[in-house]
Amino acid sequence: MENDKVTSPADLANFSNPIASIFAQPTTAAEWEQYVLTEDQLHSFRENGYVAGIRIMSEEQVDLLNTELVRLQSATSEEKKLFYHYERNESEDPDKVLFHAIGAWRVTPGFHDLIWAPAYRMAAYQLLGQPFRLFHDQLFCKPARHGGVVAWHQDFSYWTFTKPMNHLTCWIGLDDASVENGCLYYVPGSHKWGLLPITGLAGDMEAVKQVLDDDQKAVFEKKVANELKKGYASFHHPLTMHGSYANYSERSRRAVVINAMGHETLGNTAGYERLDALAAFPAMEQDQVLDGRFFPVLFDDSDPELKDLLSRIPVQFQNSVK
Repeated sequence: MENDKVTSPADLANFSNPIASIFAQPTTAAEWEQYVLTEDQLHSFRENGYVAGIRIMSEEQVDLLNTELVRLQSATSEEKKLFYHYERNESEDPDKVLFHAIGAWRVTPGFHDLIWAPAYRMAAYQLLGQPFRLFHDQLFCKPARHGGVVAWHQDFSYWTFTKPMNHLTCWIGLDDASVENGCLYYVPGSHKWGLLPITGLAGDMEAVKQVLDDDQKAVFEKKVANELKKGYASFHHPLTMHGSYANYSERSRRAVVINAMGHETLGNTAGYERLDALAAFPAMEQDQVLDGRFFPVLFDDSDPELKDLLSRIPVQFQNSVK
């Protein structure tokens, strides 16, 4: 495997295809079949709002990305211009650290090509039920002993500058993630609650309870730890309540997130109240399809080679607004 064919500060968004040899791309339907999710996995997603334990990368591939991540955590001023968001420490607790960045796919070959990882693309297609585009990626890094929290939230509460709600989040561990080092937690079934107000991303973990009714609070107490080995992923619905607690362990907890959207998703920025947060993002015009080099198509179901396979595998349509 190689990850040095293209280097920063060139904008890798100029390449709407893999640029290195990190992730071998299937060339036949038979080669795609190993990545197909089962009906049981799709059923789990429908019922719980998430599905976990899906392997996206080998340990060698994770190691390559972690090498790039060390560099990204000390990005140059030119590299930072390619990110949509870059905070070396976004934690609201002065004693904690939470590195959070959006846009790594534009900067290094490994993170660029991760969005074309075959296991990711097939699972995302099945869970979205249609061709899809990259929305954006994210890095969340909690150092050992003083890693900060990611407070309870629904992803789409931050994404209402797009429409319709037809999104999917994939969380991939770059370290083994456990309760001890601040793994993700989910509230099963919370994707059926509807859209809730924003209560903060890097501060008070319990703030979300202010917007929950009594029934929701009872369900909330049944939260589930999403413990995963590095290279493995969970996928969740845009309304699934999730968050992660502080890291007090002797191990880091690093993760990369890929956020996808249906291929016909539109901008919905007119009247959006948090436009300042989008200042470094690509233009997202009202009622215009989010396309072009910043939102590349990652899976197209019109490929004749895949026609028969895609007609046989379980696929669902679960993200439409109700």
